[in-house]
Amino acid sequence: MDYGCPVVLSLSCMESPRSPEETVLITGGGGYFGFRLGCALNQKGVHVILFDITQPAQNLPEGIRFVCGDIRRLSDVETAFQDADKVACVFHVASYGMSGREQLNKTRIEEVNVGGTENILRACLERGVPSLVYTSTFNVIFGGQVIRDGDESLPYLPLHLHPDHYSRTKSIAEKKVLEANGLAFKQGDGVLRTCAIRPAGIYGAGEQRHLPRIVSYIERGLFRFVYGDPQSLVEFVHVDNLVKAHILASEALKADKGHVASGQPYFISDGRPINNFEFFRPLVEGLGYTFPSTRLPLTLIYYLAFLVEMTHFVVGRLYNFQPFLTRTEVYKTGVTHYFSLEKAKKELGFEPQPFDLQEAVEWFKAHGHGRGAGGQDSEFMLWDGILVLLLVLSVFTWIPPSTILSI
Repeated sequence: MDYGCPVVLSLSCMESPRSPEETVLITGGGGYFGFRLGCALNQKGVHVILFDITQPAQNLPEGIRFVCGDIRRLSDVETAFQDADKVACVFHVASYGMSGREQLNKTRIEEVNVGGTENILRACLERGVPSLVYTSTFNVIFGGQVIRDGDESLPYLPLHLHPDHYSRTKSIAEKKVLEANGLAFKQGDGVLRTCAIRPAGIYGAGEQRHLPRIVSYIERGLFRFVYGDPQSLVEFVHVDNLVKAHILASEALKADKGHVASGQPYFISDGRPINNFEFFRPLVEGLGYTFPSTRLPLTLIYYLAFLVEMTHFVVGRLYNFQPFLTRTEVYKTGVTHYFSLEKAKKELGFEPQPFDLQEAVEWFKAHGHGRGAGGQDSEFMLWDGILVLLLVLSVFTWIPPSTILSI
């Protein structure tokens, strides 16, 4: 079903509309957030170019153009800039390896997150693009350690301590983006100004990465337990709040704002730390399912995630199953880490609007989900789960004890 371009709340309260001639380029524009950002800018009178390897599922509104291409190829990136007299800002959203089995494809993660970012920076400097807003992640700082009300003064997590390649490469890419701030254009006067947005986990109606995976686990009967300390706190960000933060950041890179955001990172969330599983309770119960009462130790789940990753490494080419959880996902969902919004509020004027999961619940119901609405093939998932369990057990039989003890 085509819902067209969504209306982003409270955008009219931020800045006056940009010049109708202004053009922006959004990498990853075929994805959920990139398309949402493009629609919001389009509603403000901006000409938008969406650049991605996959076209958006929705119809493109007038004023938005899609260019199909691979960010890993510089020639494709250069093509995305063609037919645009002047790109005023690039929103570099595209990335790979955030969750699930994607996290285990190290080669592609490196090529997209690092190589793709290098291609974007090169194109910006050659084309004289004055502003670049990079969509980063909490993970450049977080690697499993407890963080309460952290801020942007915290150092990057050392690369060797990152539990996954996605976080490691996003850290490398963010550094490259911020170090490029102030570099002179290859031709003509002017410099490139950059900043980085570090969002929490994104949610919203129609989100296609995290929520569908969670709903599939619920429908397949896999959501039978929670884990970790019930007092642990994490953060989320509604897609519209994240859209607002990106637009404010692009404005704060301009001269009339004193280039206040130049070279700066910003943590962005809804500003409401909450236990990960309690956050999803309205989704579980709203779809008619029982919220689990069994709680397992975090270390046990981390260990099982390690075994599943090892199994995927061994048999992934023959049976590319979706890991129930990866080690990084265990950390991100079970270990306290949340960050202050003070810098974003002070320098960008960011004020998050209140949202909840109710709109997502209604979206899933409208798309045939919920108890009694059909859902997934439970029998298929049962055999799928049994196969994965057998693979895990087989891996367990030959893992050296020293390897197990070192995790």
